[in-house]
Amino acid sequence: MRILVTGGSGFIGSRFVKYLVKQKYDVHFTYNKNKCSFEVAQSHQLDVTNRDASKNLVYDLKPELVIHTVAVPSMDLCETNKNLAKAVNVGGTKNIVDACQKLGSKVVFISTSTVFDGAKPLYDENDQPNPINYHGLTHLEGEKIIINSGLPFLVLRTDQPYGWVESWQKKNSVIRILESLERNETVKEILDWYNTPTYIDNLIEVAINLIKKEKEGVYHTVGPDFVNRCELALKIAEIFNKDKNLIKPINSKELNLPAKRGVIRLNNKRAESESGIKLVGIIEGLKEMLKSDNEIRY
Repeated sequence: MRILVTGGSGFIGSRFVKYLVKQKYDVHFTYNKNKCSFEVAQSHQLDVTNRDASKNLVYDLKPELVIHTVAVPSMDLCETNKNLAKAVNVGGTKNIVDACQKLGSKVVFISTSTVFDGAKPLYDENDQPNPINYHGLTHLEGEKIIINSGLPFLVLRTDQPYGWVESWQKKNSVIRILESLERNETVKEILDWYNTPTYIDNLIEVAINLIKKEKEGVYHTVGPDFVNRCELALKIAEIFNKDKNLIKPINSKELNLPAKRGVIRLNNKRAESESGIKLVGIIEGLKEMLKSDNEIRY
């Protein structure tokens, strides 16, 4: 099977590429500014907001499966630069999907918990989305493009993916906290922001199993633990044997950030059941990071 991973130089996309290469698939991936190479996989420079370039690449490669991971990931950047967010998260998605329609390629779309508002204590896949920030709104529009395309698809909603990163990739919360603790710096972490952190390698395993089993539809692919940012920081200090006294709790109001955050918890039972893979909690995920410390390091 030929697979195209858009955004293959990014945090999530690069993990897909590495895993798929090990599985002996014919893997191609795109990058925008961060040119990189992975064994066997072929790279292609692409700005997904360029409609003609996107269509031409997909037409040339003729992938049976496209894993679309390109997005503006920052909630605050989406709020302050809505033109960029719409161009990438909506326009870029449409460009890729429109090209896939000609070929009948299956599309896997990486989405987010922010398509919900946090009014419910727990969200299943059949709950009605209602985003409260532009990040969630543009991802929801991307979901609708996929769902209404007539193509076979997977929409994978995730939350706070974490794990080791390559040198050119943006640091996730776990890396940022760990770096500060290693420098013996005070870490101010937020008490009223809650997430279901998701170990990146575990997310990829679940996604690949859903693909192999030819599943379709919307899945919540998140870890089982629902914690605030301060609790996460304390777990990181515990597993990596760092000083917990460096962690200082704060309230999000002190930061005065542009994007609203909802307290959103996703139910991952469907993804676990249909993939046959358990989504691991924070302790297990952090321990896996600790074990693989010599493989990938920020």
